[in-house]
This record gives sequence, C-alpha cells and structure tokens, in this order.
Amino acid sequence: MNTLITTPDAFSALSAGAANRGVLAAAATGLGDFIHSKGGDADRIFGLSGINPEQLSSPTLSLGLVNYCRVMEEAARVSGFDNFGLHYGKQFKPQSLGLIGYIGLCSSTLEQALHNVVTAFPWHQHDTLTRLVDKGDSWRLDYQVRHGAILARRQDAELTLGMFLNIIRHVAGKNWAPREVHFEHPRPEQWHEHCKIFDAPVWFDQPFNSLVIAKRDLQRSMPESDPMLLMVMQDAIRRLNSSASQQSLVEQVRAQISLSLLQGEPVLEEVADKMGLSSWSLQRRLREEGGSFTTLVDKVRCEMATHYLQQKQLPISEMALLLGYSEVSAFSRAFRRWFGVSPRQWRQHEALV
Repeated sequence: MNTLITTPDAFSALSAGAANRGVLAAAATGLGDFIHSKGGDADRIFGLSGINPEQLSSPTLSLGLVNYCRVMEEAARVSGFDNFGLHYGKQFKPQSLGLIGYIGLCSSTLEQALHNVVTAFPWHQHDTLTRLVDKGDSWRLDYQVRHGAILARRQDAELTLGMFLNIIRHVAGKNWAPREVHFEHPRPEQWHEHCKIFDAPVWFDQPFNSLVIAKRDLQRSMPESDPMLLMVMQDAIRRLNSSASQQSLVEQVRAQISLSLLQGEPVLEEVADKMGLSSWSLQRRLREEGGSFTTLVDKVRCEMATHYLQQKQLPISEMALLLGYSEVSAFSRAFRRWFGVSPRQWRQHEALV
C-alpha cells in the first residue's frame, strides 16, 4: 500500500503582513551563534549567502530559499565542519521552529502532529515536497527541496530531518529512533555520525530524504495539545502566504532535470509531462527564454559535477551515475569539454588551492 498524503503546491490567503516567498526565518533560529560555536565567521558566511542577519530576529520574516540553503552549505565549507546541518538540526528544539513547530506541538496526537506539519509545510517553506507515504505498518515521511536553482542541498536535508526527528522525540523520548533514515545525497565521509544521531540504519543516494516511522510509535498524545491555539497557528501561517511567487519556467525545468538524473539521461518528453506540458510547448517556451532543454541538462550536470568533486570521499565512477551517465567515459568527455581537464585533474588542482 502506497497511499500519499501530499502537500499542495501553492496556497493563497489574505495576508496580514509580508508574503512568504521562501522559508520563514524561524528555520534559522540561533544560526549565527551555532556558526560561531563551530569556528565559523557568521558575518562572512551571511555575506557570502546574501542573508541580512537582521532578518533572523523575526521568525515570521521570509528568507529566500536559495539563500537559506546556500548559508548552510557555506557554513559547512567555511567552518570546515562537514556535518554542520546534521548537528544544527540535532540541537533544534520544536518550539524554535516558530509557527510550524507549534502546529505540531498543539496537535492532539503525535500522528496528527505529523499530518498537520506536512499539510502546513508549504506555507512554512515554498518549492518543497513534504508528504507522508503509507507503507502498511509504518509511515514514510519524505522531504525534498524542488527549486531549480538549488542543486547543493545536503546540509538543509540533514538539518530538516533532524528537526522532524526532534518533534517526534519531544513526545516519544530522547531514545526514540526511526526504522530507517534516507538521504538523497551521496554518503559523506563522516557518515557514522548520522547513524549515531538518528540511532537507525541510514541509506544514501535515495530518491527522497525520509524518516521511516512505525505507526505504533505515533499513538501518543501530545502533552501541549491545544485545539484553539492550533487553529490560531494554522490561520497565522496561511496569512503570511498571499501572492507567493512562482518559480520561472527555467527554474522548474532545472528542478525536474536534477530529480531525474538518478534514473539516467533526462528525457524531454518525461520532464514536459511532469510539468503538464507537451514536449513541443516546453521546447518553444524555452526557446523564447533563449535556452533549450539540452543546454539546461548540460548546465545542471556541470554545476553538480563541481559540487560532487569537492566531496573527496565520492568516487568518480559513482559521480558519473549520479549525473545520469551510463559510463564513466561519457562523463569524462563532458567534463573535458566544460573545463579542459579530466575530473581527477580538476579535483587534484582544487586540493592544492
């Protein structure tokens, strides 16, 4: 059985304040202090990521999702703390999540809390898939950023699954563990820390970022259950989301391409179908914006290749598969066309810089 409970793509409501077009700033609560604790320069990292630190002082202000994911990647890179998102998520208390956190805490049961969080998540963060998949005796809680300009999103994924974990442990106890944990990114060098923090088998290179949760664990009552406050929180988060902006066509296509690479060579007809367009119509609209499907596939692969090469533990043969190439030789030829050197030479040069 694979029943889906999926968040809608867009919502509109009367707004009492500024519209959320990315992610609510509550998702970055305490970020500056955490960066400092890991030896990073918060001001420099915020500057590199295009984030105004003053925005972080109000949990209902909106941060650009591109900037939000970038600040996590920059924090890991600049601080040299590779599992930055994992540990930031570990210490993140549900109350610090703002509206989305209290929507979970005010629900009647733990199972209802997950359903309510999944339903409200598109108001908390745009261009993102969140859903519960019924697997019989368990739920699979899926999370995936689907913004075409965001290809490097490992730190955000590890952070967010840590946030979800803490909502459950708030009720089930600090020793509660999921059955399995899945991440869509390749296995990092210090992956044993993931197994230790989640206290569960952790799988990488998966279709989604997921927690697999036994249904019997979710029958507990929420200690702070408050039906009236829940309604207030749900209404408040809706009101922040009027006139939410949509991704451009190019960003939507890039997102679909990046999602399809694990299955091999991206196919125009399949991408167009997922976007509700004919292949002819998609090609025409891309031409009107000065591009083509083939060019976008090439650009996404090029950007992802440089990102993967910076992960020293990732073999080049595995990298080729992650980029949708059937053979390493095809990847090597494409890489030489982009940069004039082989992937191995590029990686060696970066290690010396």
